[in-house]
Amino acid sequence: MRLALPDHWVWDSWMTDDGTDYHLFFLRASRALQDRERRHYRATIGHATSPDGEAWTLTADALAPSDAPAFDDLATWTGSVVRGADGLWNMFYTGVSRAENGLKQRIGRATSTDLLSWTKDPDLVLEADGRWYELLGDGTWPDEAWRDPYVFEHAGQWHMLITARACVGDPEGRAVVGHATSADLSHWRIEPPLSTPAGFGEMEVLQAHTVNAKPILLFSCAPKNTSLHAGHDAGTWIAEGQSLLGPWTVTDATNVDTADLYAVQMRRTRNSNWMTWGFDNTDGPQFGTITSSRYSPHTDTESPTPAT
Repeated sequence: MRLALPDHWVWDSWMTDDGTDYHLFFLRASRALQDRERRHYRATIGHATSPDGEAWTLTADALAPSDAPAFDDLATWTGSVVRGADGLWNMFYTGVSRAENGLKQRIGRATSTDLLSWTKDPDLVLEADGRWYELLGDGTWPDEAWRDPYVFEHAGQWHMLITARACVGDPEGRAVVGHATSADLSHWRIEPPLSTPAGFGEMEVLQAHTVNAKPILLFSCAPKNTSLHAGHDAGTWIAEGQSLLGPWTVTDATNVDTADLYAVQMRRTRNSNWMTWGFDNTDGPQFGTITSSRYSPHTDTESPTPAT
């Protein structure tokens, strides 16, 4: 698997399968910006399709920032796609706005009948609840973490795992698994976090899977934000748990060798093998390309329902 655009950087990505094609959604920004750190506030959500998960055909972008004023009028960031009982595809994604200079993150939804044309839902915007989660005004982190929604169905209910930070604990290690629940994908309830602070500054692009009959939590954290888990160069982490909703032993999370890739994702293919991938996060010319990860879980595993 490889996706490289000559005129754009591509980074965080997520995937779904319509039964005929795999659909890869990813963040992209023009290389004309020159400084790759500027890409975050220029991000749109790109889209490519593939019949086999290997060779990809670029299509029109799925989402772009809204006209101001809106929660996503600056940039659109990482999310996930699921199909509801009514057959409608739902993309949950992160938005940042000009009003807060991109520092406050919120979660929105867009829907589609064909995965190609998307309509944003103006009535669904989820924000962090200050009873449990750190807010921008708390001042212990550069921004308010409330992003990367990963949605899946479990035990008859929809669940959303969210990159978030607790409102208590050592500021260097407040990352937690944010949580929201829904019966219908349209109405959501913000819940307390599914984990407690465990020494990570951020836990990004969260996913839950069952591997070898053991529930795991997959997440990313850059080495610079793992000061309480020093000595690791890779940004991919796995914590074992008691169920797909935890609790997980995040304190004892394992650092996984995914070479120079970041925001690594996993999903089962149609032949029950695992596909793992991420984006090249090195300082060289390959930065900003999506490629397969060499991490390969065993094939006798199961995933929750999100990947359809």
